[in-house]
Amino acid sequence: MQSINQPMNEVQCHECALMVKLPNLKENQKAQCPRCACTLSAHHRNAEARIIAFAISALIFLLASLPFNFLSFRSKGLENDFELINSIFILIDINYHLLALIELLTIFAIPSIVLLAVIYLLTPLHKGLYPKHGRKVLSLIFKLLPWCMGEIFLIGALVSLIKITAMADISLGMSFYAFVFFSIAMTLVTLHLDKQQLTQLLINAEKSQQIEVQDSQYKVAQEEPVSHSLSVQKTWALLFTALILYIPANAFPIMSTHLFGQDEPSTIIGGVSLLWQLGSYPIAVIIFIASVIIPIAKILVLAWLNYSVQKQSDRLSLERVKWYRLAEFVGRWSMIDVFVVIVLVSLIQLGPTMSIMPGGATLAFSGVVIFTMLAAMSFEPKLIWKNNESYE
Repeated sequence: MQSINQPMNEVQCHECALMVKLPNLKENQKAQCPRCACTLSAHHRNAEARIIAFAISALIFLLASLPFNFLSFRSKGLENDFELINSIFILIDINYHLLALIELLTIFAIPSIVLLAVIYLLTPLHKGLYPKHGRKVLSLIFKLLPWCMGEIFLIGALVSLIKITAMADISLGMSFYAFVFFSIAMTLVTLHLDKQQLTQLLINAEKSQQIEVQDSQYKVAQEEPVSHSLSVQKTWALLFTALILYIPANAFPIMSTHLFGQDEPSTIIGGVSLLWQLGSYPIAVIIFIASVIIPIAKILVLAWLNYSVQKQSDRLSLERVKWYRLAEFVGRWSMIDVFVVIVLVSLIQLGPTMSIMPGGATLAFSGVVIFTMLAAMSFEPKLIWKNNESYE
């Protein structure tokens, strides 16, 4: 078996572009950039074996979450069962194809692709062998990871339970517990993945099998220079789109409840107020932060960062990169409210007696989350340090 803990060459910090010579890490040690404190690499005990085991477990639990009931709804003689895979078809039937696509990609397709890619990559690497197209697979994994949202969907399902527990009896099915274990295993896979360590494993496998790398872009020591104007313009365009979508996301109803022929539309703020009135204070605060505070805060933070690099400011570089990390991390959690709507729509479809339908704000809010995530990905933190290249 090839050890993941091997001496490494100089690497370039992907956040500040500083060239750093990584030490030979011991178990549970991590290497940080001395300039921006970005974690460059971490060494976990038996990392490859753990990742493979967690990835296989996550796939098994994801498959196990499909054929059984996820949630069951019973109220005054009416009942309905909710299965994960059926929720996609329910959204398609009510002509919300984009919501169905979002659920399909973020909950099933992308996590499955990532898990299969991880298994494909690490199974031969664990034995010191080089997998075909290994570097492209590694790049694909880390590009898709931010779009794996199983744990966010699970939190959204729990919020949905709290919203309707006062009006109905809710029971958890086998698929719910399987999905919980899938989310845990998927999180463990993410926590153990280390791009620098995996890149070094690929290099070691190439050397041992005398594989010649044709494409110089895969060299670990140096990355391509960042295009200042292209990054700035792209980020501005994405932020402006997100800001436009933020207006209808808060102005229009995010969902509408049909009860005995009467419609009760609910906006994001209205849903937070209802939870507060019902006494669910922690959940109301979580939804308010995730759905109201985080999106607008992320837009403002990214706008400030993009403006600062456009003006080529060299002030507060460390503080700016910390704000960038925070914005990049929390942005995806705003999808909680979208998943709450998906769960409620899928669960409560009782014909003319009672049903819940998505509102126009659902698609607009989904767009806000997606475009702010894309804006964070397009922003180059290296530009923060462009005028601070000297470092001792």
